[in-house]
Amino acid sequence: MMWSLVFLFDYVLHHICRTVFLLFSRNSEVNLSVIGPYVDYLTEKQGIKGIFVNGTTGESMSLSVAERKDLAEEWCLRAKGRMDNVIIHVGCMSLKDSQDLARHAAEIGADGIAVISPSFFKPRTADALRRFLQEVASAAPTLPFYYYQIPSFTGVNVPVRDVIEDIEKLIPSFRGVKFSGSDLLDFGQCVSYSQPHWSVLYGVDEQLLAGLAMGANGAVGSTYNYMGCYVNQMISAFETKDLVKARTIQFKIQELVRYAIKLGFDIGVNKQLMTEVSGLHLGPPRLPVMPCSPDLAQLIIQKYQSIFV
Repeated sequence: MMWSLVFLFDYVLHHICRTVFLLFSRNSEVNLSVIGPYVDYLTEKQGIKGIFVNGTTGESMSLSVAERKDLAEEWCLRAKGRMDNVIIHVGCMSLKDSQDLARHAAEIGADGIAVISPSFFKPRTADALRRFLQEVASAAPTLPFYYYQIPSFTGVNVPVRDVIEDIEKLIPSFRGVKFSGSDLLDFGQCVSYSQPHWSVLYGVDEQLLAGLAMGANGAVGSTYNYMGCYVNQMISAFETKDLVKARTIQFKIQELVRYAIKLGFDIGVNKQLMTEVSGLHLGPPRLPVMPCSPDLAQLIIQKYQSIFV
């Protein structure tokens, strides 16, 4: 079975989703014209059927609320009939901005919303974080709601298992977690507690196979922009119990990521890799993220080709 991002209310399918890159022109203005070809590439070349818009890969925290609305609206428009689901990340440092984006996501026909923890004034407890999430969800009560955990960026290490305890009493629309941390103890406890209509999605690309073994319902990742077809093969192998093949593919992904990390892997580098592999003109990242040098990009592309081509 080919995985795609499918958030369902009465049962859960395995699925793979990718977080889309922010699209800039050369002068760092948002470039909406690339979204149509981007959708074509993801569906036709990578077998991706779900997208996570305005997340970390999409540099959402470097965007204005107006820019995030423009991007969300265009992605929903272009993906309609092509993607199974479009999930919009609406988390901000400001509660009011998050609520504004949540309402907008409902208005434009998004299939769900996700929210990251504030990271300047950080919630110190699960209760504080739950109350923030509740206030955002209340602005779009009919949309499926997902908590997006990524402690390496937010610095918020509140156990997700504590956050989701009886969460539907506070957020009736709660439908799952995008778990982008490496704590498999916490992740496993989330899977164990998960309700039948939830999705617990793993977001550490180079450790996805471990997440699947722990019971992940699916995956959301940035490298799936250019490795989605291989990840689909890994998932198919896992489902058919061909663990040798699944491990072989995961080890290849790890080899590339490890090599890139040694050279200095960040959002700017990841974005340039997507540009080189896809041929799409995604533009540079927005400051303070620095663009990837051509020489560095070529070294990683050569490694990519030696592993996968």
